[in-house]
Amino acid sequence: MEYTVCDVTAAHIPQIEALERQCFSMPWTAELLQSQMKGSQHEFIAAVSPEGNVLGYVGMMYVLDEGYISNVAVSPEHRRQGIADKLIDRLCKICEGLSLSFVTLEVRAGNAPAIALYEKHGFRRVGLRKNYYERPKEDALLMTKFF
Repeated sequence: MEYTVCDVTAAHIPQIEALERQCFSMPWTAELLQSQMKGSQHEFIAAVSPEGNVLGYVGMMYVLDEGYISNVAVSPEHRRQGIADKLIDRLCKICEGLSLSFVTLEVRAGNAPAIALYEKHGFRRVGLRKNYYERPKEDALLMTKFF
């Protein structure tokens, strides 16, 4: 599958908002997504097909030398094709370029494929947030990659 990884633009937001609704029980709004666009203390990248379709995305906020991944998603029909792997790899390179000490995220405790992906990229389980997620209620694993 052909795609490029690029910074999210305003033109991508409607597709990303639709993916949020597909992938998450409590999706972010277009306004929240726009607030994550690359700029002061934000990185927001997407995998985009040659036709302009957003296949997946990842967003991160950072302060000083600390990064926090907000959302990672790949459209259901494009999963298991290496897209999330490529996005996480690119984001980790961005983190290194920003001289971050670490980047962290929360993941549903029952999301084994995502946990395996993050572990593949060097994230370690560092904590648990009880009943963090709603719809359905579930614990979150706190995972961190140190640079």
